[in-house]
Amino acid sequence: MQSWLYLIRNSRLSSLAMDGIISDLRRAALPVLALGLFALPLAGAGAQDAPGQRALVADLVPANAAVEALLTDEIVPQGEIEADFEASFATFDDPSLPAPGPRAVDLDSFDPPVEAEPAVWRSGVASYYGARFNGRRTASGERFDMNALTAAHKTLPFGTKVRVTNPRTGKSVVVRINDRGPYAHGREIDVSRAAAIELGLIQRGHGNVELALLD
Repeated sequence: MQSWLYLIRNSRLSSLAMDGIISDLRRAALPVLALGLFALPLAGAGAQDAPGQRALVADLVPANAAVEALLTDEIVPQGEIEADFEASFATFDDPSLPAPGPRAVDLDSFDPPVEAEPAVWRSGVASYYGARFNGRRTASGERFDMNALTAAHKTLPFGTKVRVTNPRTGKSVVVRINDRGPYAHGREIDVSRAAAIELGLIQRGHGNVELALLD
């Protein structure tokens, strides 16, 4: 009975020892296996450059002079590339201009007309009127608007357009006659406040002007 117990105990110990050895072998084999997996691509790349592999590729793919010429490492000059590019396009002569028609006019044969400045009709002193008369009836019947480009004159017909120029500054404005005046001695025309601003008369209140009739 004791001998049987001894055999069973020894067999169990042998089994445990075997399991330990297998585990050690597995742990040792894993790094070797990983190293082999990484080495396979390198080995394949080296095999492709091997002399026998080159001969096999040469037998499978016949030599082609045209293909080899295209795969050359020669550097093509830039001038030749541009010449080939220019030659790939057809050249055309410049199209001729159509003949002028019977009613065509040569623009270089005459000078365009230049609109002449209206002649100075009269010169005198201009003043202005504004907020005090704003909204009142004018002699023409319409209400005075100090922000509109209008003026009062003693004799010019209503609706007449007059270019008023300040010769001191060169500024000018076109006003429409819609009222009568001015009644102050020595004044030629009364302009609205908006026209006086354009002429630069606000600060002094009056100034010498030149009048030119537009229509």
